[in-house]
Parts: sequence; C-alpha cells; structure tokens
Amino acid sequence: MRASLIQIAVDPDESVEARRQRAASLVVAQRDSDLVVLPELWPVGAFAYTVFEEEAEPLRGPTHEVMAKAAAEAGVWLHAGSFVERAPDGTLYNTTLVFAPDGGRSAVYRKIHRFGFDKGEAVMMGAGEELVTVALPQTTLGLATCYDLRFPEQFRGLVDAGAETLVVAAGWPERRRAHWTLLAQARAVENQAYVLAVGTAGTHADIAQAGHSIVVDPWGEVLAEAGSDEEILTVEFDPGKVGATREQFPALKDRRLGLAPPS
Repeated sequence: MRASLIQIAVDPDESVEARRQRAASLVVAQRDSDLVVLPELWPVGAFAYTVFEEEAEPLRGPTHEVMAKAAAEAGVWLHAGSFVERAPDGTLYNTTLVFAPDGGRSAVYRKIHRFGFDKGEAVMMGAGEELVTVALPQTTLGLATCYDLRFPEQFRGLVDAGAETLVVAAGWPERRRAHWTLLAQARAVENQAYVLAVGTAGTHADIAQAGHSIVVDPWGEVLAEAGSDEEILTVEFDPGKVGATREQFPALKDRRLGLAPPS
C-alpha cells in the first residue's frame, strides 16, 4: 500500500481559499498513491483561534466540496485533515473528513480531546463523542487528531473496533516535537498497528510548527520521517504486517484491564 502525507505549510499571508486550492492540487498530484493524508486545521492553522469563528464552515461547505473533487480526480482515498466545522446548532467542531476514490464521503470524525487547558480550542469548540474507523480494501483506518495522541485509551478503542492503521492529523508545535515522535511510536508499539501521523509546517499565530510527519510500523520502527518544511512524505508499507505481528507476538491477547465483561 502506498500512502502520501502532505505536510502543508500554513502561511498567514496565504488566503484560506488559496490554500484550499493549493492543497487540492497537491492531492491530485498524488494519484499514484492509495491513501493521501492532510494535517489538522490546515485551512486556518491549528493555533489561529482568532479566526475560527470567521472561517467556520458547514459540514458540506467549501472544504468538503474541494476535497471531494480532489479525491475523485486523483482516484485516491483521501483523509482530508480537519477544518473548523459549524454545526447547525452553531457549535464549532474540529472535524475530519475521509473521501473514497470516487469522491463520496466515507467518514466524519469530530476531535474528541480538545487542546487548550480552558482556553482556545478547549472552550471554543465542542467535543466529539464517537470513535471512527474506515474500512479500505487494504486496511482499516482509525482516526485521531493531534491532542488525541496523548490519550492511549482512544487508540485501544480504535483497535478494538478493527483499526490496523492509525491516522493522526495534527498541528503539533515545534517546542514539543520530541513528544510527537515518542507518542507516535508508542501508539504503534502498544497497539501493534501502523501509525501515519502528519503535521503542518511553517509558523501560524506565532507558533512554530513541528512538521516531522512520521510513519511507524507495528514494531515501532520508523519507516519514514519528514523534515520541518513543507514536504510530501510518501511511503509504501505492507498492511499484512499488522496481522503477522499480532500473531507472532500476541500481546493484545494478554490484556487484563479495560475489557468488556463477558456476556
């Protein structure tokens, strides 16, 4: 399976619409891949709280339209990162969309863990409540966004729901880049799953972004890692390695805590 992680730079001098169109062009250029992934809140910037209200969109708004078209034109599965969604009741959400190769929407995930410690996203946005997986022909994706990476119970829940490849879209700050790499590897090892984690590049709202998108295999080996600038990280990996790893080293079968009681 071939995946391309688009580590797009969020430049405050580039309009949201211009970046939307540029991101679509980058997606279309990855037509040789099976899966393309964009980062968190790339239209506005993950820390650009002051424009969240202004740039919020309905679910089927301009980002949905442009990304659906790009997925269809490229003929790829597209994890379109996330955008600021305004729900019909006015609540804002950090929302991820996944599109099939025909452009049809396959999944919607609203970020569960909001970052900010009682400010920013944590108070401006509603919290998602549902774990979301997406069945591709080659593998089943489990969806997570940025701060979710710090909460291992979410990833174990995704694995229990059948996930074999954990996709994390992020806008992770440079000052905590060491945590980004460590946690991506930890989630891969403890769940015996691939982790595809893509972040933004550049600086927005005066916060330098970590970049360093990363692909980790079920043994925790880093298969590919980007630098800090805008980059497209493409990697080929074998989805069958997940099952082989879990059979060869069946640690998940030895779980004692967090299991549903027998019926």
